[in-house]
Amino acid sequence: MLTTITRSFLTHSRACATFAGSALFGGLLPTAALAHHPLGGMPMETFAHGVLSGIGHPLLGFDHLFFVIIVGIAALYTGRALLAPAAYIAAMLVGCFLMASGIGLPMKELVIGLSLLVVGGIVLSGQALGLTTALVLFAAFGLFHGSAFGDSIATQEAAAGMPVLIGYLLGLGVLQYAIAIGAGWVAKTILKATEAQAVQARLAGAVVAGVGLYLTLENVEGLVLGALGWSA
Repeated sequence: MLTTITRSFLTHSRACATFAGSALFGGLLPTAALAHHPLGGMPMETFAHGVLSGIGHPLLGFDHLFFVIIVGIAALYTGRALLAPAAYIAAMLVGCFLMASGIGLPMKELVIGLSLLVVGGIVLSGQALGLTTALVLFAAFGLFHGSAFGDSIATQEAAAGMPVLIGYLLGLGVLQYAIAIGAGWVAKTILKATEAQAVQARLAGAVVAGVGLYLTLENVEGLVLGALGWSA
C-alpha cells in the first residue's frame, strides 16, 4: 500500500506534470471542441452528423491527449512522421469500434498508463524508434486507448445508428491524427527539436513518462488492493 507521504508526492507530481504538459502543448488543443458535438444539441441521425460529432468532440482525459502528443513526437524521429501515427489511429479506431460493439479489452487502464510510461520513456531516453517497432508499439497501445474511448463515448454514437458511429469514428480519427501531426510539427519547427537527442523533445518525454508512472502506480495499487479485498 502506498504511504501517505508517497500519495502526497504522487499527487503533486501529477499536478506538476499536468501543468507542464498544458504549458508545452496547450496550443495544440482545438479550443472550439468544447461541446459534445457542434450540432447545437440536435439529434444525430446521419453519417455527416457523426463526422461533425467526432471532430467536435474533445479528447476525454489527459492520458489520451498526452499519448497522442508523444506519439506525434516519437514518430518524428522514425523518419516517417506522417505514417507512424496512422498505426495508432487505425488501431485506436478498431478498439473503439469493438468496444462500442460490446467487445472490450482487459486491464485497459493499466495498459494506458504503461503506454505513457513506455513511449514517454523512449522519447526521454533520446533514442529514435525504428519504423517497424514504432508501428507495432503504437498499434498495440492504440487498441487499448480505443477500447477506453469506446467505454466512454462511442457507445452513445452506436446507439444513434451505425452510420452515425462510423462517421463519429472517422471524425475522431481525423482529430487525433491532426493533433499527433501537429505535435511533431511543433517539436520540429517551433521547438527546433530536429533530433531525438534534443533537450526539448526529451523534456516532453519526461512529462509524459511522469504522468504514465503515476497512472501505472495508481492502477497497480488498485489491482493489488482489489485482489486483497481492500478498498483504496
